This record gives sequence, structure tokens and C-alpha cells, in this order.
Amino acid sequence: MSELLQKIVKKSPWIYRINAGSCNGCDVEMATTALIPRYDVERLGCRYCGSPKHADIVLISGPVTAVVRDKVLRVYNEIPNPKVVVAVGICPISGGVFRDSYSIEHQLDDYIPVDVNVPGCPPRPQAIIDGIAMAIEIWKTRF
Repeated sequence: MSELLQKIVKKSPWIYRINAGSCNGCDVEMATTALIPRYDVERLGCRYCGSPKHADIVLISGPVTAVVRDKVLRVYNEIPNPKVVVAVGICPISGGVFRDSYSIEHQLDDYIPVDVNVPGCPPRPQAIIDGIAMAIEIWKTRF
């Protein structure tokens, strides 16, 4: 895209979620940011999408279990560049309560470069929205 066209046309980032073996607590809170008007993430100019091939920002929850690791990496690689990764919850950051489990080999950033961490178990919707806002700013610098 030419520089002039980039200045005229502003693209809105699309968000995709990946569950890497979480207990679904973070996923419920991420759904809250998408579905409840009080925490509507679309007011930031972005929206959730159903395909990784259309995503700009990826939210990843869960401690990356050995069973889903390869699937997470495959989906991550389907997301076009430039992309921004947000680790949602303490599990992708450090393994959380699952840290010493036999099924957890490493934390997320050993596999995928993480741009924004949103800690919590689960993080509140406001924290997720703050993380998405940070991701949008990072994405704008890469686009």
C-alpha cells in the first residue's frame, strides 16, 4: 500500500482468540469484552474475527499444553504479518497453577514472541481492554 493511501485509509485491527489449554476463565472474560456493551472492545476501533487469516492481534489464553502446542503454533503461523500477540491471564505468562504439571513444557514466550502481557487469574475485562489498547498502539507502529 502506498504511503499516501496509508495516510488516507485507516485500517481497523481484527482480533482472534486462541485457547492454548486454559481452564476457560480467561476465555469467558475475553467474551465479556466482545459481547457486553459495558466492556465493548469495538469502541477502540477493532473487532473479533473468526479466522486467523484475517487477524492482526491475537489473544492467547492458557499455559500451552503439550497436546495443543503444535496446533497453537500452526494457527499462529496462519496469522499474517504484522501481528501483535497478547498473553491473557497468568497461565501463558508463567504457567500459572499448572506450571509444574506434566503436560506443561514451557511458557508461551518460549514458542511465540509476546508483545503484551495481561496478568490475572482471570484478568478483569478492563485489564483485557487495556491490553488490547496497548496492542493496537504496537500494531499501528508495525502497519
